[in-house]
Amino acid sequence: MARRINPYLVLVLAILLPGAGHVAIGEAPRGLVFAFFAMFFAVLTYSTTTPDQSFVARHAGGLFIWAISIPDAYRRARVAYALSKPKAGNNR
Repeated sequence: MARRINPYLVLVLAILLPGAGHVAIGEAPRGLVFAFFAMFFAVLTYSTTTPDQSFVARHAGGLFIWAISIPDAYRRARVAYALSKPKAGNNR
């Protein structure tokens, strides 16, 4: 079984860019979907709010999807990392 990337590195990548954590763990389609929908909802909320709203309010949809992708990428990386480690007492 291939060695998996450290879940904390995946967490940092997911915080830096939506979908990057998923791409790093080999789930590129899922990561690209997160990146697409983050951009889509950021544009959607930007176009439906008024200019007097704050930056966060104008991009809330995209930021929400980004925030959802962070724990998802970390959880998937942590599970894959745990499954790739040999179990104690199994010397095969």
